[in-house]
Amino acid sequence: MARASDEAGHRIVVHLDRVLAARGMTLVELSEQAGVSVVNLSVLKNGRARAIRFSTLTAICDALRCAPGDLLEIDGGES
Repeated sequence: MARASDEAGHRIVVHLDRVLAARGMTLVELSEQAGVSVVNLSVLKNGRARAIRFSTLTAICDALRCAPGDLLEIDGGES
């Protein structure tokens, strides 16, 4: 699970690694199915993304057959 850093100015936690593991899918396979570069997926997976386009999120969710809430959550910790 990738945690957003305080430096990034947000508390969004990305669970892409968990969803990929549950689907038995690699980043390369997701990249091919979603049409998103492996580099961009890696940035998202490792919690270094500053933003994500709705079209990218939609493509990832379509490829993984999941909802945005399966991939993203707000860290409940104090900022």
